[in-house]
Amino acid sequence: MWDNLAVNRAAYQQTSKTAPVSVFTTLNERGFVQQHTDPQELEALLSDNVVTFYAGFDPTADSLHAGSLVPIMAMAHLQQAGHKPIAIIGGGTTMVGDPSGKTEMRQLISRGQIEENGKRILAQLQNYLVLDGERGLFLDNADWLLQLGYIDFLRDIGRHFRVNEMIKAEAYRQRLEREEGLSFLEFNYQLLQAYDFLVLFQRHGCLLQIGGDDQWSNILAGADLIRRIERTTAHALTFPLLTTARGQKMGKTEGGTVWLSAERTSPYEFYQYWINTDDRDVDRFLKYFTFLTLDEIGRLSGLEGAAIREAKEVLAFEATRLCHGEHAADKARKASRAAFSKQDTDTSSIPTSTISAIRVAEGISVIDLLCETGLTKSKGESRRLIQQGGAYINDTQMTEIEAVVPKELAESDAFFIRRGKKHHHRIVVD
Repeated sequence: MWDNLAVNRAAYQQTSKTAPVSVFTTLNERGFVQQHTDPQELEALLSDNVVTFYAGFDPTADSLHAGSLVPIMAMAHLQQAGHKPIAIIGGGTTMVGDPSGKTEMRQLISRGQIEENGKRILAQLQNYLVLDGERGLFLDNADWLLQLGYIDFLRDIGRHFRVNEMIKAEAYRQRLEREEGLSFLEFNYQLLQAYDFLVLFQRHGCLLQIGGDDQWSNILAGADLIRRIERTTAHALTFPLLTTARGQKMGKTEGGTVWLSAERTSPYEFYQYWINTDDRDVDRFLKYFTFLTLDEIGRLSGLEGAAIREAKEVLAFEATRLCHGEHAADKARKASRAAFSKQDTDTSSIPTSTISAIRVAEGISVIDLLCETGLTKSKGESRRLIQQGGAYINDTQMTEIEAVVPKELAESDAFFIRRGKKHHHRIVVD
């Protein structure tokens, strides 16, 4: 992990030597900047000072996902430019639930589960950031939120907020327009996030909060609270909420969420997510999810036709290396090439199942095998896939609903079953 971070820092420093620009400019050129407070003041602050900044992650699951990489990579750029990150796990705010981007109230989880999720998320963040207590901090807002006295909090903090202003926030407005409405519990979320910013300013001199653009009103509320109570200026910076060129939310696929946890999404599956990037997204994703120089990104993005696969391979390798390490990324790349080219190379990272030669010889249904391997979620989906021409055994398209795996494969060591061009599963014949 630490060797990986050292390589990332060295690459970033080399980039800085050849192109000495401010980190604010770097973030802007790479597409991270959506909204911000005073740009001249913020750029000067980041250029002339070591700035303590923070981003929050609510541990609603035991893993972050690919969409979380936008703030994580921005934090890494800032840290590698000499600034000090604070990664906040929302152990306290998760007990309330953030209404931003949600059509209904989040399911509440126990304190014990929140703590366990936080430990796992810390391990994932440490693949990208140094959070050793000096160069960066990892904190849980439960440490100060859970001990708050309700009446004292209302008197000291609540009096600075105006309900008529709060309900103008997009997250609140959308929920108020729906039949489900907005619970009073969730209505408190903005106050708690603003209070986080105040506490971090008071305890650690934190002057900047960063996050997704759906957090803009919450971040501004924190900066305004600092101004009102401490009579000083704090800053806000938000990132675009990414969708792919196909209109999908970042980190989502037909098969579900792409997690940073190797237990939830294997390094091979993680690699495949990036190698399957739409051609139109390659330039953006290289800027967001790698530390390659803009010149190299420009070269890769300029490739056309079949050559664009080189750019996708670089993207997939770099993204997987950052998340899972060099060895896992190299193994995933070899497995992906094997599946793509059918070369006799390492296939150990490709999802694999074993079935008996007897079962193959008897004629296993392609519909059943698609379900068993997880390439489809139901027999109905398998039927539709076959009807649409998307099911393959090795390179042979299966066009009949009653199709079975060719019985001669019972004599082989292994074969591939495939959904479309991108989703492979290896079957070992035992």
